[in-house]
Amino acid sequence: MRAYAAAMLLMLATTATTTLHAKGYFPDPATDDGSGYTATKYPLVFVPGMFGFEKIAIFDYWYAIPENLTRSGATVFTVDVAGVNSPEFRGEQVIEQVEEILAITGAEKVNLLGHSHGSPTIRYVAAVRPDLVASITSISGVNAGVRSTELMKIVTPGSVLEKIMAYFGNGFANFLNKLSGASDTQDIVASLRSMTVESMNQFNATYPQGVPAEYCGEGAEVVDGIYYYSFSGANPATNKLDWTDLLFKASAIFNKKYNEPTDGLVAPCQSHLGVVLRDNYSMNHMDPMNWFLGLVDATDINPVEIYRVQANRLKQNGL
Repeated sequence: MRAYAAAMLLMLATTATTTLHAKGYFPDPATDDGSGYTATKYPLVFVPGMFGFEKIAIFDYWYAIPENLTRSGATVFTVDVAGVNSPEFRGEQVIEQVEEILAITGAEKVNLLGHSHGSPTIRYVAAVRPDLVASITSISGVNAGVRSTELMKIVTPGSVLEKIMAYFGNGFANFLNKLSGASDTQDIVASLRSMTVESMNQFNATYPQGVPAEYCGEGAEVVDGIYYYSFSGANPATNKLDWTDLLFKASAIFNKKYNEPTDGLVAPCQSHLGVVLRDNYSMNHMDPMNWFLGLVDATDINPVEIYRVQANRLKQNGL
């Protein structure tokens, strides 16, 4: 009954506003395994990366992950944010939805988990609203920038090239919005410029919580009462049936001269934040969300299990 009541409250809250689109997943007595293994004190809130969405047809951004976590006690929310925009803009969207989540659940804080560009997004939230956040988990985070975005240096602000980029990039993001039933302000230029190494260095100077003191190091586990963790992959091609492998094998070229492994977009050392749980999973940049429909490397740990272990870690820390 409690799960049903919470679900009804969420439905009413999200239909009463056009700005909040958090989707809730609640423990269900009918499927609960009784272990309480993932029953964190605070809700788990998942924030997508660039061009992210909650669900389009049969494609969930966080494929099968929220449902699995609820079976052993977790309360999970996936939020909707602009597919492309700055981490500050997206972070303000997250703050609005987190406040709504806290009102619905009665919780005091949330555990934020962000993929890729979702990492600086949730880091911004923790920095400006630490009262809302219990922990940060960065997933293949662009915490030290993305080398391929260095191409933005040749795109002059206000130029024809920038306008063309905005037309197609924002158009694609809006297309995904329509398919997923969302409506957000898109800004592909702000998104890409925010992920250059120079921009992320500036971001890290402004919001240094959990950032390693040196490249490839680890940051503090706890800053201002908030726990910081990160994990990532280091293999751009993991399953022949996954079309994203082709994309990430191509984008991995930008990291070749640095003689570092990569998940196709981010080098493991670039993803480090707080305690590094592991940075060499056999996963491309999308595999940590169990994409594409769970077509990941069968020889390494299943992504769902990573989140189960992390949820239990948060539970053991009283979070």
